[in-house]
Amino acid sequence: MNFIKQPFIWIAAILGYIQNHFKAMLFILLLVLIFGSIGEDKLETPNLAIIKIEGEITKIDEILENIDKAQKDTHIKGVLLHVDSPGGALAPSIELSMAVKRLSSHKPVVAYAAGSMTSGSYYASIWSNYIIANPGAFIGSIGVLFQAPNVAELAKKLGISEQIITAGEYKQMGTFTREWTPKEKGALKELIDDAYALFVKDVSEARGLDANNPKEFANAKVFIAGKALHVKLIDEIGSINEAKEKLETLANVKAPIWEKPDKMDKWMKRLESSSQLPIFNLMGYLK
Repeated sequence: MNFIKQPFIWIAAILGYIQNHFKAMLFILLLVLIFGSIGEDKLETPNLAIIKIEGEITKIDEILENIDKAQKDTHIKGVLLHVDSPGGALAPSIELSMAVKRLSSHKPVVAYAAGSMTSGSYYASIWSNYIIANPGAFIGSIGVLFQAPNVAELAKKLGISEQIITAGEYKQMGTFTREWTPKEKGALKELIDDAYALFVKDVSEARGLDANNPKEFANAKVFIAGKALHVKLIDEIGSINEAKEKLETLANVKAPIWEKPDKMDKWMKRLESSSQLPIFNLMGYLK
C-alpha cells in the first residue's frame, strides 16, 4: 500500500513546491521567453507583416495601431491582411477601410479571406491591392441592417409601463418598447438606404464595379469564393501560401522575412484566456 502511495506523495511534493514558488518560476519562464526570442530573431529584420481582422468588428484600436505601425516601418515592404470576420458596426468598418486605403497607397496590401470576409470585414478589405480567398470562404453580404425587438406585449403582461419626455419627434426612433410609427420607419429606412449607398459607392470605386447596377454584387447576398470571383468581389482563389507569394511579388521582396507574433504577447494572451491553471486543479484534487 505504501508502495502505491509513494508516487503520489512525490507528485504532491513537486506540485506543492511549484505552487509555493510560482512567482519565481513564472519570472524565470518570462526571462527565458524574452532572451530566447531575442537570440533567435536578432539577426533577422522582418520585411513583410501580417495583420489579422478577426471576429466582430467593434473595438478596432489594436488593428489600427498595427496598420499605422506597418505603414511607418520602413523595413516592412508589404502587408497581408488575414481576414476571418462576419463584419460588425458600420463606423469601425469604414475606419478600417480608410486605414487600409492609406496603407495601400504606401506599400502593397494583399487581403486573404480565410473564412468569412463579409459585410463590414469586406468593407475593411476593399482597398487592398489584391484579394485572395480560400475556396470555402464566404464573401460579400454587401448590405446594411438595423433591427430592434418589440417587447410591448411582454411589458404589458408584466405590468410595466414607461414614462418618457422627449424633444424632437424622432427622438424615440428605434425604441423597442412599442411598434414604430410609419414616420419613424420611413426615417430609419432613409438612414439605412444612405448607409447602403455609401457602402455600394465605396465597393464600386475600389473594385471597379458598376455602381448603377448593384444587384449584381450588392444585394446583401453571401457568395462562396468561386461565385465571388465571378462577380469580381475578389481577384483570385487560393491558399494562404499563395496569398503570401502574391504579396512577396507585389512588394518585390527577394528574401522574404515574415514578421512573427511576439512570443511574450502570445504567452500572455494564452495566460489571460486561461481562467485557471490546470496545476491548481490538480493540487486541489490531490489534497
